[in-house]
Amino acid sequence: MSLCDRIAKPWGTRTPYGAGDTWPTRIDRYLADGVSADQVDQWIQTASVLHSNGDAMDVAVSGDRIVGVRGRGIDRVNRGRLDTKDLFGWQANTAADRLTIPLIRDGNRLVETDWQTAMGRIVQRSNELLEEQGPSALGFYTTGQLFLEEYYTLAVIAHGAIGTNHVDGNTRLCTATAAEALKESFACDGQPGSYSDVDHADVIALYGHNVAETQTVLWMRMLDRLAGPNPPKLICVDPRETPVARAATIHVAPVPGTNVALMNGLLHEIIRNDWVDHDYVAAHAVGYEELAQQVENYPPDRVAQICQVPPEQIRAAARILGTAKRLLSTVLQGFYQSHQATAAAVQVNNIHIIRGMLGRPGAGVLQMNGQPTAENTRECGADGDLPGFRNWANDSHVAELARIWNIEQTQIPHYAPPTHLMQMMRYAEQGTIRFLWISGTNPAVSLPELHRIRSILSRQQLFLVVQDLFHTETTEFADVVLPAATWGEKTGTFTNADRTVHLSDKAVEPPGQARPDLDIFLDYARRMNFRDSTGAPLPAWHDAESAFEAWKRCSAGRPCDYTGITYAKLRGGSGIQWPCTAERPEGTERLYADGQFWSTPDYCESYGKDLITGAPLEPTEYRALNPSGKAVIKAAEYLPPHESPNPDFPFSLITGRTLFHFHTRTKTGRAPQLQAAAPDVWVEMSLKDAAEQSISEGDVVNVKTPRGMIRARVRISGIRDGVVFVPFHYGYWDISDGESADHHRAANELTITSWDPASKQPIYKTAAAAVNWVSTGDGNPAPAPTNTASHPVIAGVPATRGGPTANADEHFTGGAQ
Repeated sequence: MSLCDRIAKPWGTRTPYGAGDTWPTRIDRYLADGVSADQVDQWIQTASVLHSNGDAMDVAVSGDRIVGVRGRGIDRVNRGRLDTKDLFGWQANTAADRLTIPLIRDGNRLVETDWQTAMGRIVQRSNELLEEQGPSALGFYTTGQLFLEEYYTLAVIAHGAIGTNHVDGNTRLCTATAAEALKESFACDGQPGSYSDVDHADVIALYGHNVAETQTVLWMRMLDRLAGPNPPKLICVDPRETPVARAATIHVAPVPGTNVALMNGLLHEIIRNDWVDHDYVAAHAVGYEELAQQVENYPPDRVAQICQVPPEQIRAAARILGTAKRLLSTVLQGFYQSHQATAAAVQVNNIHIIRGMLGRPGAGVLQMNGQPTAENTRECGADGDLPGFRNWANDSHVAELARIWNIEQTQIPHYAPPTHLMQMMRYAEQGTIRFLWISGTNPAVSLPELHRIRSILSRQQLFLVVQDLFHTETTEFADVVLPAATWGEKTGTFTNADRTVHLSDKAVEPPGQARPDLDIFLDYARRMNFRDSTGAPLPAWHDAESAFEAWKRCSAGRPCDYTGITYAKLRGGSGIQWPCTAERPEGTERLYADGQFWSTPDYCESYGKDLITGAPLEPTEYRALNPSGKAVIKAAEYLPPHESPNPDFPFSLITGRTLFHFHTRTKTGRAPQLQAAAPDVWVEMSLKDAAEQSISEGDVVNVKTPRGMIRARVRISGIRDGVVFVPFHYGYWDISDGESADHHRAANELTITSWDPASKQPIYKTAAAAVNWVSTGDGNPAPAPTNTASHPVIAGVPATRGGPTANADEHFTGGAQ
């Protein structure tokens, strides 16, 4: 066992291995200062909640408090390793400013109350609006961080008991495009690939996916392959010089908003050189001819002009993709939050389909998630879709769900597509949504064009319920605030980006009067007296395990089939990948291994959409296109972004997440090691762009767009010329009231109210901006980490370190150090 400063070395020590070998085990552990292993009373099984990788871990409990964590070496996902955020982020559970008592609005302030009074107000307003307007008055906006059992309960309440179509999760902001891209290509959600494909791939392509910071343990796996014999080649598509870019065989840095053009250029070269598995395409896909015709218009020289990258780089990347024997591709926010998001992500799928790179070791695609339970939001219907990957446009699917819930089919809204979040906000702005229940998310920092969001949330006509762990920028507008329990304080299951299901057992009691989200939702249902057709309570369950068993019945026979999983089966061992059934009791490592897809017209989750307009295909159109249920190859033309740089706003602005924080820092900002590593907002510029404006490292600048302005220190980094980057984590909860009132810190003061036509995901990475110098930094560097994509390109900036309080144990049980 050795010690490692996991702030200075966030990926820890290498354990190299070769293609086809088993990834060696390395068990990471961190205990609170002054706590030794023999003082731990028990280790309670769980998994990570500060990213989407699903790293299995145990929580250390001493007395009645959490005192640390360690990785689970038995688990298929992480083999003992932990993300830096997991090592330290648990400390937020015991923060002094946790919400512990319900609050209600009394004029201009929130005052403490009891649960009876708080829930009474919610129930009273719900009933008033149902009587006055009906279900369309009520909306629910949840997160990607609850448990499966809680999402399913919320879906039953909203879709079934109330009958509202206004339900979505903040997964709309990060991985709605992942789901939509999979629906477009395979007519159903669900990741085809598996993390174990890293162990076999000879090429790994990462499209807009800074895996080194967003899923650090998956990056550790890739780094260990790179350090071993026969390492894979890496292709990185990203305008920033990320750790992935620095390790890549080829780093392509396109201008933001041009991803479709780039993908069409790569496909042009693959088809021109006939690196196509024609037998696979003929047997298992439709749409190849249209694709070939479309990408003929995107030769490398033309694409190079659009994307502003060298044409030979496009040819070289295409050759690697086209000649790979085992190709693994991953996609994340650089594509999902950019212009033409779904169209670009679908082209990644197209490469795999035409090359026959699906369903075998090392050959797969991962349209990644950004949150720990985003997959459950989608599976369970808390993102607006119907539970179990059912098709809202297929009456037989709706009828089946009504039978499972024992309600009338007409009670489940399916007259139109589910209302996505951005449309819900517009309805609230217009006054047709008059009740909004927000659970576990902070839209007053995370949504685009924040001045507009604040004006919507503050409307007198909107009754706002906020269910959270802490006071946030969003609770300021609430009529009722409900204190929730969090990870470690409740029991439930959750599913990661490669379909691995984990169990999280309760380790300690929640503080004060805080309650699990499941208990809050069930309490609401009982007080509202929701009933099924027989008069029995709806939902019928009473705790987490009975909710899970109900979910299994809902998932039976659907792609995300959980019927072979039990709480007992998940305890003690590794997580299990769905579908898990009696026929596949150990789960399913890869989808579509036999070239069979969940895309037959009567079974599929979606008929697809027009990638340019977002208009849904009619069932008859889909049946004509794909009668026998094959993979669907969809072509897309490149269209310029709606907002491009101009003389007044000469830069392309992109925003995003970084290694040491998660979302709006409600948890990570309360972990001392993580907060110290990235204490405040910054803006990244290239050396050339900074020099042209006489800006030095650490200088204070204003970043402006047509929507707002923020003030930040400059980090001169390896970002491409003409692009600036701002992390979106920083809001106003931890600064003084005077500074907060200025609203000059949050990146989303700058972003545009626009979304992808197919996935409805907001566009955070395509906006025009100006940067204006304000004052010198007086020799102080930007408050940005030096060991991430924000690494400085000039000398003299002190390295990011954590010191003794950031030392974690690393125990090696296999492989070289």
